[in-house]
Amino acid sequence: MKYSAALAFLLSVSALQTGLFAANDVKVRCVYSGTDGNCVEPSLTATHELVITVFGQGVAPTVTASPAQAYALAKRAAMADGYRQIAERVQGVHVEGQDFVKNMMLQRSTVRTSVEAMVRGANVMDTTFKDGLCEIELEIVLSYSQLSK
Repeated sequence: MKYSAALAFLLSVSALQTGLFAANDVKVRCVYSGTDGNCVEPSLTATHELVITVFGQGVAPTVTASPAQAYALAKRAAMADGYRQIAERVQGVHVEGQDFVKNMMLQRSTVRTSVEAMVRGANVMDTTFKDGLCEIELEIVLSYSQLSK
């Protein structure tokens, strides 16, 4: 019950109505169009699943008690980064900006981004650790059947 409520929250009605989720393939990944590198987001339909894949990265602290501790901390940071990326892809990012102008010159510019979402059911597909950098490939499969429970 909690799982389906979380997915329903993530996939709000407004996102579905604007066509954010609609696709023709059974499992759809991000499709790149042309040479501009822009990702065309697939959409979720009643008969198809949507697969979201992200790569989280985490760096080990320089001072640790052992290599095992460095690996564990870097892996945890990579997991958190991957979950954040999934939340950004599904829920979107809130962006807040502020500029301070004095005498017609920009004095200070700040931009804050935030995301708030519940992520459940993400699977770790691959983990690599080299030179203190841990990279984790996370994948989540979304379907209408999960939302209807």
